[in-house]
Amino acid sequence: MIGMDMITYRPARDELAYTFGGRMPVAHVRSGDVLQVFTEDCFGGLVRGPADLPSQVCRMPYLNPVSGPFFVEDAEPGDTLAIHLAAITPARDWGVSSTFPHFGALTSTSHTATLQPPLEERVWVYDIDRQAGAVRFHATGSDHSVDLPLEPMIGTIGVAPGGFEARSTIVPDTHGGNLDTPELRAGTTLYLGVNVHGAMFALGDGHARQGEGEACGVGVEIATTTTVIIEVIKGVPTVWPRLETDREIMSVGCARPLEDAYRIAHRDLVGWTSTLTGLEELDAYQLISQAGRAPIGNVCDPNYTILAAVDKALLPDSAAAYGEVHARLRQRSVGLR
Repeated sequence: MIGMDMITYRPARDELAYTFGGRMPVAHVRSGDVLQVFTEDCFGGLVRGPADLPSQVCRMPYLNPVSGPFFVEDAEPGDTLAIHLAAITPARDWGVSSTFPHFGALTSTSHTATLQPPLEERVWVYDIDRQAGAVRFHATGSDHSVDLPLEPMIGTIGVAPGGFEARSTIVPDTHGGNLDTPELRAGTTLYLGVNVHGAMFALGDGHARQGEGEACGVGVEIATTTTVIIEVIKGVPTVWPRLETDREIMSVGCARPLEDAYRIAHRDLVGWTSTLTGLEELDAYQLISQAGRAPIGNVCDPNYTILAAVDKALLPDSAAAYGEVHARLRQRSVGLR
């Protein structure tokens, strides 16, 4: 049965979750429901100014909270959960970013240990002008400010993993999680394989914007009000997360080293393209090799994230992905923004 309800959820601080799996649901939803969720930033709203160093105001492992999980009626292992991001709105007029000792792409880490001194811990505060669609960068060690486009995205979104696992929200993998890709913006549909009864879907970690790779490990972190439409696709498995926009289909790979994440994403996209269009597999491989994109999500988390993307207009006419669910949910999202 297709639901038509609008469900609104705003968690109290002690209701925020820090794992996918291992949690009781906060609410039940049905296929077709519209869900409007308040999400906190990755610091739980505790970093508000330059003096609020995350190491002093935050406590591990209470970082990167998500709102949820939501039990999705009729979702069973072997199904796919389609999550259409209808709207992502900054909930405050500011966002923050930071550098951390021993974290980020350009410093020594626990996995890449060197004798160099750790980076300074520093906080940047960004002004967010929703009306102008701008995010204002202010340099902290020099005199420079510049407006960057406001491009809200959800950094962490996923379902419970299988095998009775509970995974930290910081980890991206087959269940979704901390994918940290700018492609998870309003207008995108995310496809996730269901691993447990009810799927147990959750989301959080909004960014006002983020460069590809998230080089310092921290985007412009914001709280959001995010509206999604969900649909259960029965009997269709999805092994790795997939995305669809009006223009492209994309596969997600998560692994270390980065080339393995690249291989996972491209292997999935080649197979998906071949199945969708009837193209022979090596023909699909050749087309994606010459026409595909490989946007990087993150290169700092416990797993790295990279996508493989191809323009749908370049593919043969064929059955649409997942029975045209993206087009249906996209049409429903008009007016929800």
